[in-house]
Amino acid sequence: MTGRVWVFGDSLNTDAMYPPDAMKLDVAAAAKMVFYQVRPGWTDEVQRGDIVVAGNNFGLGSSRPVAALFNELGVAALVAEEFNSLFFRNAVNAGLPAMTVPGVTEAFSDGDIGTFDLGTGEWHNDTTGAGGTVPVLPDLILDILAGGGVLPRLAERGYLPAELAETLRSAAVAVAGSGGGA
Repeated sequence: MTGRVWVFGDSLNTDAMYPPDAMKLDVAAAAKMVFYQVRPGWTDEVQRGDIVVAGNNFGLGSSRPVAALFNELGVAALVAEEFNSLFFRNAVNAGLPAMTVPGVTEAFSDGDIGTFDLGTGEWHNDTTGAGGTVPVLPDLILDILAGGGVLPRLAERGYLPAELAETLRSAAVAVAGSGGGA
């Protein structure tokens, strides 16, 4: 995937991404509150296909379904130097590509164009020419991402009603199914 990059720092927690006030809102309104504490107005600037790049321990905190909000905003992928493991799992479950790239915040600046290939582990800053390769994610994770998330994949495999596969890809289902606890 290729897109415009937004760079964030270390230890961004889920409270900063999905504040408590947003939990009572519908998905579209809640998505407009992503990062408003750390970068006010960001959701007015982010465009479909953009990529969020972050530092270490991205997504620490509670198990809030932030990936669904990024999906609602049209974010194409999350790339971080290190993900909180629960946050990474939630991103995969929601079908939001997530790639770990050590040193990525040093390789990109806001507005750079980045290309990230989950299948090969290759990444490239198309603006500056920087690039590299990281280990490829396991096939199971790549399959879940390719299927739009864990629930659509289960529907396509017959574990849930097949007619629900497309519905289960929606951000509203991901948020509602998360339990919404703080």
